[in-house]
Amino acid sequence: MSILTITSGLYSNAGETVDKLSEKLNMRIITDTDIIEKTNQTFNIKLSTLQKVIKSIPLAFNDFTHEKEKCLAFIKKTISNYVSQENCIFHGTLGHLIPIEISHTMRVLIITDKTTRIENGISIHGLAEKEVLKNIDQSDKFTALWINALFNKKAWDESLYDIVIPSDKLDIAESVSLVSKHIEKLLSNKKEHIEKEIENFKTISDVDIVLSEIGQGLLAKADNYNVTVIIDKKVLMLTKLQQKIIDTVQKIPGIKSVETKIGKNYYKGNIIHNYEFETPLRVLLVDDEKDFVQTLSERLKMRQFTSEIAYNGQEALDFTDQEETEVMILDLKMPGIDGFEVLKKIKQTKPDIEVIILTGHGTEKDRKTCMDLGAFAYLQKPADIDLITDTMKQAYEKIAMKRNHTVR
Repeated sequence: MSILTITSGLYSNAGETVDKLSEKLNMRIITDTDIIEKTNQTFNIKLSTLQKVIKSIPLAFNDFTHEKEKCLAFIKKTISNYVSQENCIFHGTLGHLIPIEISHTMRVLIITDKTTRIENGISIHGLAEKEVLKNIDQSDKFTALWINALFNKKAWDESLYDIVIPSDKLDIAESVSLVSKHIEKLLSNKKEHIEKEIENFKTISDVDIVLSEIGQGLLAKADNYNVTVIIDKKVLMLTKLQQKIIDTVQKIPGIKSVETKIGKNYYKGNIIHNYEFETPLRVLLVDDEKDFVQTLSERLKMRQFTSEIAYNGQEALDFTDQEETEVMILDLKMPGIDGFEVLKKIKQTKPDIEVIILTGHGTEKDRKTCMDLGAFAYLQKPADIDLITDTMKQAYEKIAMKRNHTVR
């Protein structure tokens, strides 16, 4: 069994080379699209969320939801399933998720200079130069962000690959011959050794899935069902986190042992506040006073609340259309769509969002109007931060009660 990962620059004419390799080596081609669609079907993860992750687009509230980590874990699980079933050529960038410890993997880069890629886009694909440039720049941007996030290196860094094929200098036949010759060396690996590496990869992917529920900065390694988890982030209560990791990973069938180690990015943080209640996961702050709302966001973060910011009413409505939001803190006086209109539309389209009005210009009439429209609370600036967080706590308790009632 052998695995090929082929990364290529757009319009470097890698597709035909991959097809010929598949035919000659009797290997199945697995594209990034195949992996994403399979992950979506198997684990019921939204395609839009998966696509954001592989394009390195930030996910709202990820500090609390860990959606990015969950997506990466499930993508890795999908790849490990493909690896364990058959000889594969992974064509795209997701093949970089295969651990370097998988020794029967050969990593190939097919690339050429940008001028040649532009010429290929125009002559072979029949596109206008402007469109070709746009496509190349966008594709290279996503690839660069992905590789940098995984390895802190540039996309075409030769150290990431076993072979680099300049497609303007080697034709398809020469490229296929070069890869075929080198992949023969992989076939000399003992079957038992390969099977052990695959099992370790599958174990790591299982561990990553359960760790994604705990949070970010946790790196798993496995050897014959013995797992090591590296804590590579800021931690408030290390001993508690270590025990949680051990208890969680031990529940995976077949795991023999679990240990934790400290990574280079670990450091112990200072506890500023320790709330015993569960804080809202998705808070949106809406205010056109940028300094005020940014300061409020930072102060909430110190109290273990994570938040996103919208600077006007339209941004708030657009955000809630695309991202799940639980609590909104809303100013009334804003240019364009004001707070009254935002509140009215939110309660019409997203009635489960609890809206807390926080305004410096309100009147008793405004308060009554907002409460009649369905606001959860009406606060006046400058409001004490403890009052704001206490009100958020009450709003979240209402949300939790609704959920529990629905489940029953």
